[in-house]
Amino acid sequence: MRIIAAALAVMALLGASAAQAAPQDRYAANDGVKIHYVVDGKGPLVVLIHGFPDYWATWKPLMAELNKAGYRTAALDTRGYNLSDKPQGVAAYAMPNLIGDVAAVIAAEGRKDATVIGHDWGAAIAWQTAFARPELVNRLVILSVPHPAGMARELASNPDQQKNSQYARNFQKEGSEKMLNAEMLASMANKDPKEKAGYVEAFKRSDFAAMMNYYRANYPRGTGADAQPPAAMAAPNQRVKVPVLVLHGMKDTALNAAGHSGVWNYVDADTTVVMFPQAGHFLQHDAEAQTNRTIRDWLNAHR
Repeated sequence: MRIIAAALAVMALLGASAAQAAPQDRYAANDGVKIHYVVDGKGPLVVLIHGFPDYWATWKPLMAELNKAGYRTAALDTRGYNLSDKPQGVAAYAMPNLIGDVAAVIAAEGRKDATVIGHDWGAAIAWQTAFARPELVNRLVILSVPHPAGMARELASNPDQQKNSQYARNFQKEGSEKMLNAEMLASMANKDPKEKAGYVEAFKRSDFAAMMNYYRANYPRGTGADAQPPAAMAAPNQRVKVPVLVLHGMKDTALNAAGHSGVWNYVDADTTVVMFPQAGHFLQHDAEAQTNRTIRDWLNAHR
């Protein structure tokens, strides 16, 4: 009986430890806007920012990989998505507010800085955070979106990128959110059938107008040489002071790989660019194992 009781006590302790180690839902506040994020693990802080259309769970495989490697991960629902607040109006989604959301999460975790990882709009936010609040970013990992200088160059001179970006200009139009529904967005974001229900529920809780407001507030207007970035965005030639890792899927139909050429000219630290030939825009899913391993090893090399 004593042996059984001891075994039960050990199992209870193990169960409590496992419960404590489970991902936790938390909230940060930026000027009255609550930002939901999920944290797991212990160690140096890594902040992960999703894009369109997505939510924090896009990072679950990478979070598990980094937690095992001794990092603490914090994955945001960006404003307008899932469990984060959904302020009304285009101005609420201007880049300074999005940068403030990242700063709020880092502060809520009691840290002064973090590694910042972003995909799609999350990558744009990550770039801009490194420009506007360099003290917050100790390493930068970018998925898909070129440095603003490369993006501006491609939009001005590359007909393929101009054509591929037409969807963004369509999203800027009034009422574009009426084209969206949760099931369609879930099918775009993640092809894993086990994840679909979670995506559908997350998008049902999201604000489609808010999703479009990212484009209205922050995406360049006009085409070719006439394309102009919004006033709230940093100048395209801004520099990054910390090590940068750029990952890109070469089957991406929204953003051309050529946009990353010359990124090293705007980084005052070592710059690593990795191309995945068989991956599309959502390379964190299309090349999951390679993406996770590359990020883990790069972070360990820069620890």
